[in-house]
Amino acid sequence: MQAEMLLPHECADLFKAVQAAAKSLGVSDVEALIGAHSAALTRFANNTIHQNVAEQDRWLSVRVVVDHRTARATTNRLDPDSIRGAVGQALALARSAAPNSDLLPLTEPSVISETKRFDAATAAATPDHRGRAVAEAIRVVESTGQTAAGIYSTGQSIEAIFNSRGVAAWHAETMAQFSITAMAGDSSGWAKASAVSHTAFDPVALARSASEKARLSSDPQEIAPGRYTVILEPAAVLDLVGQMFGDFSATSVKDSHSFLTDRLGSKLFGDNIHISDDVSHPLQAGVPFDGEGVPRRKLTLVDAGVPRELAYSRSSAHRAGVEPTGHGFPLPNEIGEAPLNIVIAGGSTSVDQMISSTDRGILVTRLWYIREVEPYDKIMTGMTRDGTFLIEDGRVTSGLRNFRFNQGIIELLNNGEALSPSVRASGEEAFDMVVPAMKVRNFNFTEVTRF
Repeated sequence: MQAEMLLPHECADLFKAVQAAAKSLGVSDVEALIGAHSAALTRFANNTIHQNVAEQDRWLSVRVVVDHRTARATTNRLDPDSIRGAVGQALALARSAAPNSDLLPLTEPSVISETKRFDAATAAATPDHRGRAVAEAIRVVESTGQTAAGIYSTGQSIEAIFNSRGVAAWHAETMAQFSITAMAGDSSGWAKASAVSHTAFDPVALARSASEKARLSSDPQEIAPGRYTVILEPAAVLDLVGQMFGDFSATSVKDSHSFLTDRLGSKLFGDNIHISDDVSHPLQAGVPFDGEGVPRRKLTLVDAGVPRELAYSRSSAHRAGVEPTGHGFPLPNEIGEAPLNIVIAGGSTSVDQMISSTDRGILVTRLWYIREVEPYDKIMTGMTRDGTFLIEDGRVTSGLRNFRFNQGIIELLNNGEALSPSVRASGEEAFDMVVPAMKVRNFNFTEVTRF
């Protein structure tokens, strides 16, 4: 699949074709986003590999600017006729749009720092490689009388942006992901990991973790809902706290859609909460430029509990009289911008130490079906699953029936008693981030679920 990726000079040649087509139509201001993606996935269930699939895609998205109007057209055909067709379609759409007096000229070029996110072995991973790893993971689970299900995927992608003002940026990346659920008669366990290199995680170790959670949570007890000291493993932190980062958008704050409206610079969280957006962090992934070709800048989103910085696109930055931060989405859009490389600083307390210091509490592996209840205090509801445990006298004593919760993120981040070292975490409800496990007091469980 390596041959399907587009190299920098190939992307530059595609943009030359875009420019030539635009010039023939009398358009001088044109931008092109170019991408290619190949991914393969091995899926397993009932202790058996049952599917190997692979996909490849390449695309070109053209935006033109004419008379304070802009529009975009996208194609996955990269021959000359299709390129001319995409440019013509973008022009027709732009001419039919209303003028926008706030529309900015195309981005001027600037220095974009390179981030090395490509691992050749991951790009070249075969079904046989994934199959052997999955088979070993299944054996771990099956040997305990449990049933395994999950996925192992590997892939690579490139993204590039060019415009007629001279912007020319290209980024290549690989990604591997492994997820496993171990199921027993009345319990289950789960583990998941992702990384730029498949060597950064061990599928067998993840299988052991999931299997052990299923074993320990068998014959689950039921205890009354209420407020408990809770230890949230990194995936649970990711999926719950991750619900708030769309609010760190200058457009969202300006439109009063953010819980940070009129709160920026005020103490909202505990002193131990430090959050940044950092595309260059060694555990992060992603493109070092935004949808208009602006370099992504590191942001201090929260410093010692105080929200400090927001993400700005070029448009929102222009309105505010500040510099853009490189977090804008491709134009045209109604969202504006958002931070996408979240890093929550951790502490030095391990999960085992959190457990040993807890007289009575609950250990949560992960959360799911999370929905917003109240936007200004960021109160969320959802459920625990795949490993919920009772802690008594500093040790895990039994599995628990799952809970539904109603919990404010602001309150949660004020009640943190301990943080583990941060890791790259993967969940199901938010994009991957670098986060710690958290021990928090007064977590609000509202009812016991039926499973």
